[in-house]
Amino acid sequence: MRPQLDAIGLVVVSPNRQLRCEVAGRLQSGRWLVAQAGSGAEALDKVENGEVSLILLDAALPDLRVDEFKELLQAEYPQVEIVPIHPHTGQPIIGTPSPQSISFELLRHLNRSPAAPPRAAAEGRAAEAESTLSLYLPGLVGTSEPMQRVCSLARLVAQRDTTVLITGESGTGKDLVARALHQLSPRRFKPFVVINCAAIPEPLLEAELFGYVKGAFTGAVQSRIGRIHAAQGGSLFLDEIGDLPLGLQSKLLRFLEHGELQRLGTTDTFSVDVRVIAATNADLRKIVQERGFREDLFYRLAVFPIELPPLREKMSDLPALVQTFLAKFCPQPMTITAEAESLLQQHSWPGNVRELRNVIERATILAGSADTIRPEHILL
Repeated sequence: MRPQLDAIGLVVVSPNRQLRCEVAGRLQSGRWLVAQAGSGAEALDKVENGEVSLILLDAALPDLRVDEFKELLQAEYPQVEIVPIHPHTGQPIIGTPSPQSISFELLRHLNRSPAAPPRAAAEGRAAEAESTLSLYLPGLVGTSEPMQRVCSLARLVAQRDTTVLITGESGTGKDLVARALHQLSPRRFKPFVVINCAAIPEPLLEAELFGYVKGAFTGAVQSRIGRIHAAQGGSLFLDEIGDLPLGLQSKLLRFLEHGELQRLGTTDTFSVDVRVIAATNADLRKIVQERGFREDLFYRLAVFPIELPPLREKMSDLPALVQTFLAKFCPQPMTITAEAESLLQQHSWPGNVRELRNVIERATILAGSADTIRPEHILL
């Protein structure tokens, strides 16, 4: 069937392939010319190369923050309107500047309803959806109560320079929260520098952190800035901070207290403007009691603690996580049977979200060319 002459060019933008396909499928009619995009850059490319009037936008863009995407779009294509959609249901969040006719038609198609819902109910759903989106963190998936607490705390502190200590079991996504804090902060256009305190041998860690001057030690043939200096104006993420050697803890404390650095091989100091985010899966309080970690450094790092829940305490997020990983690892739309999902629900997930990610990646490989994940593809 040929589209109508007044058909509206529309792009569904979401990293969730299944959600995109579902929303696009509901809009298959002469009223809409539907395209799909999995990222902000892909959406902008489609707008540039086609007549697009409307974008249905999932806030979970993998490459751009929503406000950045809107700024780029409005600067070049102010005629294109944006309707936010719920990241899990795909339903539009009404109350945007879009014309009422477009919003009404979208609501009809996306809800498969012959008429608009009562105004109070629509506003209630819109408020609920907006509330969910306002708690969203870039890169994180889940709307369970534990995740809402994490997102709420992170958004509260993101705009400040307060030092944040992220704790939680291995595989819970501490690095994702750290990156989200940076992306939501005024420092987002400056560097985000990561150093894993457990991955670098102690003799090299001080030089990596603070830098050195030529001749400071054997092999120092030229001066080099450290990771802290490299993060100037941005954020420094100290992962596995519980493994920081005692000898370096006093130097890190001095930097946190005064914002000053001293490279190896010199007595000169200089100031650096860096926001510090630390993370650990260890019980730092216990390590402090065992005198393996300085108490004063612990309290200086834990100005604003954020504890991530293990997957077993937020199992209601598992379906959304599964769909996210399926979209990531499978080039074509893929579903999962109820029996296979039941196996996932019954597992204790000691490796948390990282373990789930690996299980789903393995399942997509074992499924081969099939479009469905079955119990025999789930290896736990």
